[in-house]
Amino acid sequence: MTKLSKRVLEMEESVTLAAGARAKALKAQGRDILELTLGEPDFVTPKHIQQAAIEAIETGKASFYTVASGLPALKAAVNTYFENFYGYSVEPNQVVVGTGAKFLLYAFFAAVINPGDEVIIPTPYWVSYADQIKMNEGQPVFVKATEANQFKVTVEQLEAARTDKTKVLLLNSPSNPTGMIYNHKELEAIGNWAVSHDILILADDIYGRLVYNGHRFTPISSISETIRKQTIVINGVSKAYAMTGWRVGYAVGQPEIISAMSKIVGQTTSNLTAVAQYAAIEALSGPQDTVETMRQAFEDRLNTIYPLLAEVPGFEVIKPEGAFYLFPNVKKAMEMKGFSDVTDFTTAILEETDVALVTGAGFGAPENIRLSYATDMETLKAAVARLKEYMSK
Repeated sequence: MTKLSKRVLEMEESVTLAAGARAKALKAQGRDILELTLGEPDFVTPKHIQQAAIEAIETGKASFYTVASGLPALKAAVNTYFENFYGYSVEPNQVVVGTGAKFLLYAFFAAVINPGDEVIIPTPYWVSYADQIKMNEGQPVFVKATEANQFKVTVEQLEAARTDKTKVLLLNSPSNPTGMIYNHKELEAIGNWAVSHDILILADDIYGRLVYNGHRFTPISSISETIRKQTIVINGVSKAYAMTGWRVGYAVGQPEIISAMSKIVGQTTSNLTAVAQYAAIEALSGPQDTVETMRQAFEDRLNTIYPLLAEVPGFEVIKPEGAFYLFPNVKKAMEMKGFSDVTDFTTAILEETDVALVTGAGFGAPENIRLSYATDMETLKAAVARLKEYMSK
């Protein structure tokens, strides 16, 4: 008899982490792997943020437990950030800090989902959403965002998916993996639909500062007071501040839900590492010029690599507006190479070209692959050149 829980036996492995691990294993064997798998900036944490952490260590401030839901100073820094980039203020009881945005997504589902509750997820979607919902005995309901509509869903699609069990709409804009952004008009329509049916909005805003070529990120929580009251915002410092290793996330929303999430944090992880909290205070409330420097670098990479990838035979790609991923449709490419399964095709690319990509299957997109341009230009150009050579054979 198995000793493992039904919950873990039914859980899927993260395809992004699996692809990254496979690439690293092949690198360790001496192969020249060009890794475009993980959503991790290749920049190091800015010096002023590093210095804030060093100061916290040297003065002893980082040596002790903090309040489980986060340092008051960090909650104040979140408020400063929201005043600057969301256009409204938040109170301390509207903020909870946790061990990465990923864990706070889990804490949210644990706080609001009862067995059988449904969560609407537009596809393609980030790989962990569905399993986190299932882990909390909820039911993910997928609504396909088509390439014809720029990978965005409509109110009509959402209404067709709604049932009396629908409790949450999950909205990720800019999107991982597509990089597409919902505009003000689209968000207003979706937000008002959710309010009219008393559906919570979970807004994953982690890529909100990384937008390109004149596009603009509009937080759905900034549209109106009524939509804001229906919305829980998940954000963090990993992407915009090159702090993936620090694992700092935060959630902002109505006190009742934030209090419930804080209880879950208190009974699981306890407080986020203290030194990381002091670093995050500096990130959110200190100088922001390094964010713009990194954003411009990503924009340059996108504008350079996108047309090159579009020339790869069989690859059809929509130019993203934010985040740092390209998500080409490779249906024609698979047919050209004799594949019917995108995961098998992605594996073949790795084995034959030493380019590590991520299968779209884990994102609910069986005709796509994801590549990250959060790495240096030389690697990106070399990887696309290998893909073009492979597909030209």
